[in-house]
Amino acid sequence: MLQSAFFSPYAYSSGKEQFDGPAELPRVYVSSSLAETPSRGRIRSINAGDNLQQAINDAACGDTIRLQAGATFKGRFVFPAKSCDDSHWITLRTSAPDSALPAEGKRLTPCYAGVTFLPGRPDFRCSSAENVLAKLEFPGKGASGPIVFAAGANHYRFIGLEVTRSPGGTIYNLILLEPKGSAHHLIFDRMWIHGTAQDETTRGVQFGGSNYVAVVDSFLSDFHCNAISGACVDSQAVAGGSGDLPMGPYKIVDNFLEAGAEDVIFGGGPATLSPADIEIRHNHMFRPLNWQPGHAEFVGGVDGRPFIVKNDFELKNAQRVLLEGNILENSWGGFSQNGFAVVLTPKNQSPNVCPLCRVTDVTIRYNRMAHMASGFMIANVRSDTGGASTDGGRYSIHDNILEDIDPSSYKGFGTFATIIGQVPPLHDVTIDHNTAFAPNVLLNVGGPGSGPKVSDFIFTNNLVGAGAHQIASTGGTTNCAYQPQRLDPSGVLDSCFPGYKFTNNAIVGGEGWPKGNISLKDVSAVHFEGARDSKIENYHFRPDSRCRRAGTDGKDLGADFDAVESATTGMR
Repeated sequence: MLQSAFFSPYAYSSGKEQFDGPAELPRVYVSSSLAETPSRGRIRSINAGDNLQQAINDAACGDTIRLQAGATFKGRFVFPAKSCDDSHWITLRTSAPDSALPAEGKRLTPCYAGVTFLPGRPDFRCSSAENVLAKLEFPGKGASGPIVFAAGANHYRFIGLEVTRSPGGTIYNLILLEPKGSAHHLIFDRMWIHGTAQDETTRGVQFGGSNYVAVVDSFLSDFHCNAISGACVDSQAVAGGSGDLPMGPYKIVDNFLEAGAEDVIFGGGPATLSPADIEIRHNHMFRPLNWQPGHAEFVGGVDGRPFIVKNDFELKNAQRVLLEGNILENSWGGFSQNGFAVVLTPKNQSPNVCPLCRVTDVTIRYNRMAHMASGFMIANVRSDTGGASTDGGRYSIHDNILEDIDPSSYKGFGTFATIIGQVPPLHDVTIDHNTAFAPNVLLNVGGPGSGPKVSDFIFTNNLVGAGAHQIASTGGTTNCAYQPQRLDPSGVLDSCFPGYKFTNNAIVGGEGWPKGNISLKDVSAVHFEGARDSKIENYHFRPDSRCRRAGTDGKDLGADFDAVESATTGMR
């Protein structure tokens, strides 16, 4: 797997480079290396049958607890508050030597637990099938565990552990904070955190009211809720953004993240504050295709019901977020959502539990997204009970490649981006240098016919397909996009995005777009260097392509293919 050390020219910038377009980048990043989190105290070995909870209670700041590799420790283990600091971390790890684990900065897979294959997942390419992890297993039902942080818990690092639950019933969180409690400085490093194949396990890591938390180089799998018959609805590998305590910064880097509803979500519940400074880089967000009804090797719940599937990545309450260099793969509709890869929608959940929620300053760059019903949902809308959130805007979306947008196979709209600016008004949205060929609609637009519209909307330097319908209305005669006859792209843009900039894009198919854009008959007219038998093998242009150096910045149109490749190589 790719090391976490990939360097982006913007990832740790300051001063003038603290902004990517309209979006402010995270101000603070989590330090998670072993060198920065020392445990130089005593080492205590815990074997199968020993009292792990007592060892946790007795541990002093700086101590290391080594759990017998291959042993299983069943229970609900509470990590108490201690007076630790940045120079004295408590480490809980496998007893296996460092040489038996992936090197620091390399992703752990189930190979290290002796599991060489999981149906529907990518090939682990195991070099060994020896189980070198220690297992923490929660034996309860209808509750959460096995890792729980007491209020005030701090400076705990976990290395080389398998965290899971016993079969049967519904488990809500494998790793969580005590309700209304805060915790800080927690690192989950080279872990396998997972549910079971057919039981309901709601989520892997629930951040709660935490600060300075990192999930790195880990493998999170089998988080799902059953349709119709289930005891839960939304499942995630990693979730946060709810509560009344300060939240963030967070680091989610170089993980395999798999869940039914959303692989990663922030928001969606009661909150009076917004999590801030969230770094999400170099992850493989994935969903097995054999979870999809009709698949030849379909796997659902124990009663045969399918798992509830929604979107890959979703923000309902978050600020200063960097989503960079990830692969997002497999999203389909059929439940309450329509299979988007990315959803940005500040949400005051019913019944009016988060009027202060916001989604602001989000940078999405150098990602590869594949096999989805639609690309982006960017929507500021009221909740079902009429409650509005506080703010949504300052989004920079650039240099992303979206492949295989297929509304038939993945049951959705077949849209590159749905943009709805209602309440609060959507503002400062820049979509620049992206490559995508949505078959139905380039932009699906909604907003008020009168009153505040989407302000400072910029759509430049993209290489996109117009789709069969080019531009579409989200519905209603009071919608700014409403036109009794066939929708005219320029007319909709004028009506819904006053003062917009829509130029230097290459648009395959369609007509009626503003002047200053390049119209191409079909994908073959792009003149990709790597196109063979209608399949794009790489996204470089031939010398005669009209897309070469045609950007407002003098660069090639569409995503910077080399930068995306560099950022995502080794993620699968």
